[in-house]
Amino acid sequence: MLSQKQAEEAIVSNYSETDQHEGKEEEKEENHSIFSVKSVLWHGGSAWDAWFSCSSNQVAQVLLTLPYSFSQLGMLSGILLQIFYGLLGSWTAYLISVLYIEYRSRKEKENVNFKNHVIQWFEVLDGLLGPYWKAVGLAFNCTFLLFGSVIQLIACASNIYYINDHLDKRTWTYIFGACCATTVFIPSFHNYRLWSFLGLGMTTYTAWYLAIAAFVHGQGEGVKHSAPTKLVLYFTGATNILYTFGGHAVTVEIMHAMWKPQKFKCIYLLATLYVFTLTIPSASAVYWAFGDELLNHANAFSLLPRNGFRDAAVILMLIHQFITFGFACTPLYFVWEKVIGMHDTRSICLRALARLPVVVPIWFLAIIFPFFGPINSAVGALLVSFTVYIIPSLAHMLTYRKASARQSEWTLRVLMGNPKFDGDSVPTEWRLEREREKGERVQEMYKRAFKAWIWKYYEKN
Repeated sequence: MLSQKQAEEAIVSNYSETDQHEGKEEEKEENHSIFSVKSVLWHGGSAWDAWFSCSSNQVAQVLLTLPYSFSQLGMLSGILLQIFYGLLGSWTAYLISVLYIEYRSRKEKENVNFKNHVIQWFEVLDGLLGPYWKAVGLAFNCTFLLFGSVIQLIACASNIYYINDHLDKRTWTYIFGACCATTVFIPSFHNYRLWSFLGLGMTTYTAWYLAIAAFVHGQGEGVKHSAPTKLVLYFTGATNILYTFGGHAVTVEIMHAMWKPQKFKCIYLLATLYVFTLTIPSASAVYWAFGDELLNHANAFSLLPRNGFRDAAVILMLIHQFITFGFACTPLYFVWEKVIGMHDTRSICLRALARLPVVVPIWFLAIIFPFFGPINSAVGALLVSFTVYIIPSLAHMLTYRKASARQSEWTLRVLMGNPKFDGDSVPTEWRLEREREKGERVQEMYKRAFKAWIWKYYEKN
């Protein structure tokens, strides 16, 4: 077996050589076609692309149902639970990123090439913890993404009804199901650059429209804010907020689409902080304006007066739900491609044809269940809690339960936290040793300072 230092060096060098080589090829292609429309709009992979993807994916139809959750929870609980779930979710997203790099570095030491293969969460669990964990990850992620896609189709029909009620919601579901089926032509998360940017702009407009429209409307006569009143309603509202920060099912795919995945370290946290600026003001303002009346109106659009601004918000949310449908379905497309052996096919048309069987059952379920409120709560309570918090935390603890594994994790964290590490130079053994010695010196300095402070405190008292 390799010694610990040799193992560290192997992890670093293999990860750097393979991944960064691909990253350089991508960046070289982008530099050679800097004025290419395809490069600018279609082929993404930077840290900014990942941030836009994470931010856009977190906020969808839930933006319109959060005021309803506030009417169940109350203002204070609604704000505090958003902050709590968001920060905790950012931490587990970081754990997922560490496990991804650990898995990828191990595979690349075995000379596995991922050039035409997208790594997914269940494969990370399989490589680090075995087939049972693979089955658990596959079951929870696929079920979560399946119902997430169904929710987006139902939400499309629900929203368009506020503009055009000449057709019933089920008919609108038929129409939007056909529109969303075109996502089969988007190969991977590399190609969501333009859509992610537009999607975040659309949700930003909608969020601030809700906040401003609520303040302009003001509080009506006799508005009450009596929440929380029932324990069942309280936890129902909490599960909807839990669902807001449940984008972890696509974290690995977004990270794999990056040219330099080690830069993902804080991206999810930064995305969550931006999402707070959308969800907290809008939900608080609408709840302030309408209070307990929201208990009978799950969609915030239903209480706001119809005008051009509201119609624009509805249309933008419809487009964004198309994007979110693609985000939720793309990992399912990858799983299906791997099952039928089409994942490494380079033809977009062949892959699109192979993906159609994934869209059909989603379309069918959306037509059968034309309501998304109960589905939101069920998905939040049963699936998001495991997908976002429990499984990543347990996987990280079990992967690094041994001292030698924790030392390997320390090496990976040095790489992910080193802003100068860009793949142009590989950190060698002596550099890692210097970083380790520096860390030990800093720890010793803090220990001495703490002991001196304690000693002075006792002398004074």
